[in-house]
Amino acid sequence: MISRRKFLELFGAAMAGGIGVVGYAFGLEPLVRLRVTHNRLSPRQWHNGPPLRIAALADFHACEPWMNARRIKQVVDRANSLNADIIVLLGDYLSGMNLVFSSLPNSELAQALSRLNAPLGVHAILGNHDWWEDEAAQKRGKGPTAVGEALKAVGIAVYENHTVRLEKDRKGFWLAGLADQWALQPNKGLTRGKHVGLDDLDGTLAQINDDAPVILMAHEPDIFPRVPDHVALTLSGHTHGGQIRFGSYSPVVPSKFGNKYAYGHIQENGSDLLVSGGLGCSILPVRFGVPPEINLIELY
Repeated sequence: MISRRKFLELFGAAMAGGIGVVGYAFGLEPLVRLRVTHNRLSPRQWHNGPPLRIAALADFHACEPWMNARRIKQVVDRANSLNADIIVLLGDYLSGMNLVFSSLPNSELAQALSRLNAPLGVHAILGNHDWWEDEAAQKRGKGPTAVGEALKAVGIAVYENHTVRLEKDRKGFWLAGLADQWALQPNKGLTRGKHVGLDDLDGTLAQINDDAPVILMAHEPDIFPRVPDHVALTLSGHTHGGQIRFGSYSPVVPSKFGNKYAYGHIQENGSDLLVSGGLGCSILPVRFGVPPEINLIELY
């Protein structure tokens, strides 16, 4: 039998370890860590596209104290240091948490992001929380959203079922951005009994009028099975990698596909998807096993 003294020693060690894990998950990982995750991809559809460096930032969830102006400045400075050709913002700028001291004003958030700089510009889509936290847009059942207008006011292009053709080294490619797939919440008046998306994948891709390769920005990765195989790369956020992750498994993922599209580079039926682990937190200010990240994607 184990002695009382040994039991107390083991119990104390377990408690200390548990407190350490909780402190790491609620403090160190979400508030301090910031990594750059580098992927070099060569999709078959990119054979006539230019070598391209993309910095992708997703899921800021701006608020005090978890993602305040100082933290956003750190992210922006790190992103600018990567010498990317283009920067894409993959949605969810607004908080979506109750455990916050205050939300960051849209104008302050936009001003912080206006410092992002890349030769081919900064391009953004919106996420579900950018709609859900906007009572006026929810009531109207349509845009514009307040955060979308704030981003446009500082010169950041915001895509909602729109495309643009860009060039590097005299080689063209298309950048397409979907409106959010979960934009409108169910409401008390029962005019909407479930979440309603404003995305129009077919209409967006119909704007492409030549054979230059295509990059698609879509906040939620659930659209991926519907993306036609002529799209070279789909970039998504939303899942935060599950926010708590043990190796390749997350207990909770906000996707009807569970862990299938939870995080990282996924290849399926000859198509490529990159799901960012994102930067902030939603629901609870906790991260474990999936540190905040900036994604640097090299296409060649």
